[in-house]
Amino acid sequence: MDGNMKVHGHLNGLKTTLLFALMWAIIMLIWWTTGASSGTLVYYICIGLATTFVSYWFSDRISIASMGARQVSETEAPELYRIVRELSARAGKPMPRIYIAPTMSPNAFATGRNERHAAVCCTQGILHMLNERELRGVLGHELMHVYNHDILTSAVASAMATVITYLGYMLMYFGGGQRDDEQRSGALGLVGVVLSSILAPIGASLIQMAISRTREYDADEDGSRLTGDPAALASALSKITAGAQANPMPQTAGTQSAAAMMIANPFSNEGFSRLFSTHPPTRDRINRLMQMAQEMQMIPAGASSGSSRNRSGSTQPAQVAY
Repeated sequence: MDGNMKVHGHLNGLKTTLLFALMWAIIMLIWWTTGASSGTLVYYICIGLATTFVSYWFSDRISIASMGARQVSETEAPELYRIVRELSARAGKPMPRIYIAPTMSPNAFATGRNERHAAVCCTQGILHMLNERELRGVLGHELMHVYNHDILTSAVASAMATVITYLGYMLMYFGGGQRDDEQRSGALGLVGVVLSSILAPIGASLIQMAISRTREYDADEDGSRLTGDPAALASALSKITAGAQANPMPQTAGTQSAAAMMIANPFSNEGFSRLFSTHPPTRDRINRLMQMAQEMQMIPAGASSGSSRNRSGSTQPAQVAY
C-alpha cells in the first residue's frame, strides 16, 4: 500500500454533534422533571461544558494517567515503534505517541482529541501474550480508532456519561427544588429525583455501550484493511478476551473510565454486568473478521482463527522492552 489508503470517518463528526445535542436534551429533561430553578439549570450546563472541555483537550492525559502508563522510547520498544511507524505510513497519517501500562491484564487502547494529539497504549500483558502478527493486527485496529476520529467521539461519549451520572447522584443527595413560576408540593420533583438518580447512570452506560460497540466493529474492519490481515486480529481478540477473563483488571475509577476505549472488555464478563458491556461479543467480532479474511483470500474456508503465525512462521510473543 502506498500511503494513499482511504480513511473512513463513519460520520463521527455527525455522531459527536448528535451526542452533544442529546446530552443537553437529557439535562433539560432532568431539570424539567425535578422542577429545578433556572439558576440550577445554568449550574448543570456549566458542569457539562467544563466536563466536555476537559475531556476534549486533556482526554489523552486523563486516560493515560488513569492506567498508570508511561511513554516509551524507540530504544525501549523497538518492535512497537516499527509496527506503528509502518502502519501509520501505510495510512499516510501521523504516528501517535506510544505508551505501556504496567498491568498483566492483556489490552490496548487509543486516546486523544485528534490524530496529531493521539496516543496508543499497550499493557505489559498484551505484549507478553501476542505474537508479532497478532500485535500488528491490534495496533492496526487502534490506529484506525485514531484516524477515523473515534477517539473524539468516545471522549464526548465519556464526558456525556460522566455528566449524566453526576446529575443523577447530585439529585439523589440534594434533590431538585421547585419551579420558579409554580409553587408545587414537590411531589413531581421527588419522582424526578428518584427516576433520575436511578435511570441516569444506567442511561449513561447504555450510551457509552452503543457508541463503543459501533466503533469496535468499524475499527475491526478498517484496521484489518490497513494491515491486510483480518485473521491476525481475530486470533488476537480470542487470546485477549480469554486472558482478560483469566486476569481481569481491578475496577477502579481510572480503569472504568478507560474501559470503553480498550480493544476488549477488561473486566470479568459475568452475570448482570454482561448487559452493560461496552464491547460487542468477541465471537461476533471474530466471525466477521474470519469472513472478511476469506473474502480477501487471506485464509482457506474453515481455517481456525486461533492458529495464526507471524510472517516468519513464529508463534512466539512479540519481544518488546519496557
